[in-house]
Amino acid sequence: MPDLSSKTIIITGASRGIGREIALRCAADGANIVIAAKTTEPHPKLPGTIYSVADEVISAGGQALPIQVDVRDEHSIAQMIEQTTAHFGGIDMLINNAGAIRLTPAEKTPISRFDLMHQINTRAVLLCSQLALPWLKKSDCAHILNLSPPINLNKKWFKDYTPYTITKYAMSMLTLGLAEEFRSDNIAVNSLWPKTTIATAAVEFEAGGKDLFNISRTPAIMADAAYAILTSGTEFTGNHCIDENLLRERGVTEFDHYAVVPGTKAFFTDLYID
Repeated sequence: MPDLSSKTIIITGASRGIGREIALRCAADGANIVIAAKTTEPHPKLPGTIYSVADEVISAGGQALPIQVDVRDEHSIAQMIEQTTAHFGGIDMLINNAGAIRLTPAEKTPISRFDLMHQINTRAVLLCSQLALPWLKKSDCAHILNLSPPINLNKKWFKDYTPYTITKYAMSMLTLGLAEEFRSDNIAVNSLWPKTTIATAAVEFEAGGKDLFNISRTPAIMADAAYAILTSGTEFTGNHCIDENLLRERGVTEFDHYAVVPGTKAFFTDLYID
């Protein structure tokens, strides 16, 4: 498939960060983008709403449908699917980008926080995939892309934040399982994860603060890697892709422009990457 022109792509968590950047990258081809997120009003610390991103998508050359959705709620997701198909006539791709993070050990993770991470990082991926499936089966370029890591069983990745880790690994296990289950339906299912930390609100406010933010890469590298996956044939399935590695395999050799601070050479390696 040469590009994403007229393809309908649902992106959860698309009001900012990586989701927004993927939306804009796909919009440049003239794709139909569903900006699915909770944020409808500006937040003092977190810029971006479904409506501001919709405006950006249109400016970038795409069609936009902003939909407020809570991925924890089955009815909310069902309404999103119904609105998408009524507006655009189908669904070609689903990007499960919405996520919840709390890097605390088991002893100090409130069960309510674990429930939230499980609901968003794991349950929502299964639910969104199930409800989009009848429409994906009708597409000739169907993809599900999960923003989740390679399954690295090094014990250090469990020691300090087991609750978060298992919800993200479950997401990656869904990638493997759904890829095989949906292979006969010609639906590709892959995961994508960054090699370095990405300058997002999660990094700035949850994972490491401004210092870590400044030795991270911009979300554009994830958007370019996501685009490379989405424009692959559906035979490319069942992979846990790392952004830089994938782009190098596809012939990219220049990465300096992804630095948050120009000239940075020593980036911080992301979780689950040895």
